[in-house]
Amino acid sequence: MLLDKGSLIYIAGHRGLVGSAIWKNLESRGYTNLVGRTHEELDLTDQRAVRHFFDEVRPDAVVLAAAFVGGIMANSLYRADFIMKNMQIQCNVISETYAHNVKKLLFLGSTCIYPKCAPQPMREDCLLTSPLEYTNEEYAIAKIAGLKMCESYNLQYGTNYIAVMPTNLYGPNDNFHLENSHVMPAMMRKVYLSKLLADNNWAAVRRDMDKRPVCGIDGNASEDDIITVLAKYGVEKNKVTLWGTGTPLREFLWSEDMADASVHVLLNVDFKDIIGIEKYSSVHYAADATDSRCGCALPELGEIRNCHINVGTGRELTIRRLAELVVKTVGFEGELHFDSSKPDGTMRKLVDVSKLHALGWRHKVEIEQGVQRLFDWYRATIE
Repeated sequence: MLLDKGSLIYIAGHRGLVGSAIWKNLESRGYTNLVGRTHEELDLTDQRAVRHFFDEVRPDAVVLAAAFVGGIMANSLYRADFIMKNMQIQCNVISETYAHNVKKLLFLGSTCIYPKCAPQPMREDCLLTSPLEYTNEEYAIAKIAGLKMCESYNLQYGTNYIAVMPTNLYGPNDNFHLENSHVMPAMMRKVYLSKLLADNNWAAVRRDMDKRPVCGIDGNASEDDIITVLAKYGVEKNKVTLWGTGTPLREFLWSEDMADASVHVLLNVDFKDIIGIEKYSSVHYAADATDSRCGCALPELGEIRNCHINVGTGRELTIRRLAELVVKTVGFEGELHFDSSKPDGTMRKLVDVSKLHALGWRHKVEIEQGVQRLFDWYRATIE
């Protein structure tokens, strides 16, 4: 299904890491009829508010990039929030997308949907084959529900909802708050703050704390209060302590690459392309009928599942190697420690991107270039 340049596209989460990059990517392609709402303007967990928004705006396509997210610490502290808020967001947006006859929806999930001990690299068909990683189980369950909603709406109602599962993302507009950010931005900020403390550069430390306060402590606090709160997160003068052993392997994708992959799928890939054109076109599918809301289960196709698409690089490195790369990029000369009493999370999480490559897209930014770009962006926000 083609979306012309005048199509009204709603991007949920348009100020986030991926949503902002998708907005920018669409604009660069000439799609300027875009709409977004901040959380203050539209609470996606509020069903009535979401319904009113769809009644008023009537988008032609929806990109669901909004989510309640965080790293291992946040997932451990806010388990109920991670499952409830994400389920509310997904249920509200997907159900209203269907109720308002939106042409296409792109749902963004996460590769944490896969089992803890999934065969590596992880193919789409290893979903639900064994237990999940405990530390992010609630978030994973919510995202699995989201992709199953897309799949099930397609099979029952003939909709065109596509789910993409990105690997670990990083890039402009990343979250650098120490309590609930992902591994790379948290690591980068810790290393940089430790260097600033070692350099006795309190002006820069205060600018950083003003931009992103930690536990209510901002740049106006005393030096002792700032030192105390940063130590809570493993940041000391010329010494940084990170969680785990540093041995887990992780794959990272530059957010603007993720945006490009997402827009490629939004504009060029339909549900029929994922499950197989020949088999798909051999049945009377609801999307091709006069009334696309008539509903139709498709027993002729047999069992249809795992219709989501992995998005990643297909390449990985250890957390320790990533830390060393960040240390080199920042110019940090202090000590780097790993606290093995803290959880590592899943030991390896590499995705198989064969399906994505077959659909015509490959990544462009390698990790060394991406880390430098992220540090340049981060530093620019506080200078």
